[in-house]
Amino acid sequence: MLHPLRALRRAARIAAFSAAALLLPLAGTVTAQAAEPAAGSGYWHTSGRQILDAGNHPVRIAGINWFGFETANYVPHGLWSRDYKSMIDQMRSLGYNTIRLPYSDDIFAGTQPASINYSSGMNTDLAGLDSLQVMDRIVDHAGSVGMKVILDRHRPDSGGQSALWYTSAVPESTWLANLKSLAARYAGNDAVVGIDLHNEPHDPACWGCGDTTKDWRLAAQRGGNAVLSANPDLLIFVEGVQTVDGVSGWWGGNLMGVGQYPVELNVPHKVVYSAHDYATSVAQQPWFTDASFPANMPGVWDKYWGYIFKQNIAPVWVGEFGTTLQSTTDQKWLKALADYLRPTSQYGADSFSWTFWSWNPNSGDTGGILKDDWTTVDTVKDGYLASIKAPGFGSGTSGGGGDTQAPTAPTGLTVTGTTASSVSLSWKAASDDTGVTGYDVYRGSTKAGTATGTTFTDTGVTAGTSYTYTVRARDAAGNTSTPSASVTATTTGSGGNTGCKAVYTVNGDWGSGFGVDVTVTNTGTAPGTSWKLTWTYGGGQKITNMWNASYTQTGASVTVTSTDYNGGLAAGAHTAFGFQGTPAAGAVPTVSCTLS
Repeated sequence: MLHPLRALRRAARIAAFSAAALLLPLAGTVTAQAAEPAAGSGYWHTSGRQILDAGNHPVRIAGINWFGFETANYVPHGLWSRDYKSMIDQMRSLGYNTIRLPYSDDIFAGTQPASINYSSGMNTDLAGLDSLQVMDRIVDHAGSVGMKVILDRHRPDSGGQSALWYTSAVPESTWLANLKSLAARYAGNDAVVGIDLHNEPHDPACWGCGDTTKDWRLAAQRGGNAVLSANPDLLIFVEGVQTVDGVSGWWGGNLMGVGQYPVELNVPHKVVYSAHDYATSVAQQPWFTDASFPANMPGVWDKYWGYIFKQNIAPVWVGEFGTTLQSTTDQKWLKALADYLRPTSQYGADSFSWTFWSWNPNSGDTGGILKDDWTTVDTVKDGYLASIKAPGFGSGTSGGGGDTQAPTAPTGLTVTGTTASSVSLSWKAASDDTGVTGYDVYRGSTKAGTATGTTFTDTGVTAGTSYTYTVRARDAAGNTSTPSASVTATTTGSGGNTGCKAVYTVNGDWGSGFGVDVTVTNTGTAPGTSWKLTWTYGGGQKITNMWNASYTQTGASVTVTSTDYNGGLAAGAHTAFGFQGTPAAGAVPTVSCTLS
């Protein structure tokens, strides 16, 4: 049976090959070369155990989970620290070709993101957007750099995971309607290749039992057909359950019933089965203590889901797997799993697909590829995945073909104005053989923001401080110019007091423990460089771990301070952190907030 710790997990975190150009003989002559589309192009379908692109070339999903839309933030986590485009670009640079984006049905009600930082020119094009509109921007940028996106209906609402695909508050009719709405929203946008219908069904969910209130296989057919009725080009990703014929495993990880009861949809060649698999940092399972571990693991995976691939029934995508990698057992497990998923150098795209959990460092029982600063890569963890990474899917919609010529450097960079909280700049346009598409503005070595024209206002600054700026031009192929000559600007004033507000939200309470999200906002008119929160618990609550902030607790009194990467808040900007504690959440305390 599943270890009880598995139930805590959701409270904590909520090769393809490019085709050669063909020489086509015609009436004894040879035509010019006709290059096929890049591998991974267009929408995808299945054939046996392989996923094929629009040109019938096999592709391997080798990606990463970036969670947050399913939480009370209603947006991927980490945007309190970084620009979303830089996050996606970093994923691609590390060799991940696909993003799995978890969401809850809450986002269909016009939810507003709670933790986006707009200072220093970050995320400027997300200002004023609701959650679905932010998802549009993420999808568009991922597609522009040649990445694909799988949308994951993770939860019915932001409160927590559900065993079945419906709850009393979110009935099946709502689930189906929202699936159709999302499928229609991205019709014609092949950056989105599919939808994962529901995350981790578990007991009492069954597979093949015939009870329409519990049979996940039948529900997946209804959900898949709903998606395909709105967008017949999408793949349908179907997870397993917890228990089949009395044999239990990970939530969503048991696909033993597929052999007898496959998912059958109205549109053929669209089903991909999805397994989840974890290590001891999530929960214990009997196979970890078997005397033959880790040699026993291939047999375990064969039983639960690997047979589907090996018997050529359908493709298998390991939608989630992860670990803190702290124990020797977990290290052996991840090495064995990477070997089982088939190294790309040996098998190419005739392999299992996967998305690692997670990009986020704030997954309490696995951690992430990023460390707690939301920038530094855990190179050890990432290194375990190197053998199973796969080529990306072309250069994306913004690619510039064979263009390798960089634009000229911008000239005439001038400071046109300063205030206590901003610096305004202008410059003369650069030139390029195919055309300049934008400019990157740097404050020292930090990218302050981007502009499509020749002016920019930097709002991520402090009063009475000097800053040095340069600008680089960028073309459609991603070529960037050398930097412009630099200018120095000094903001006016000497700072001043700022207002501060903190919102403390319990995001899960399971009796023996609880999870909390806290949003900190600068409500003043001047920027701040650090913040501090204090509160006193009334029921013996004790914090056990925290991310994106530092804390001390003496008895019932708690003090939380900002980190070096999220203390600076421009006027009106906000950031967020989270933590877990024990026992139950109790009453929400009164939080005092100061910003300096």
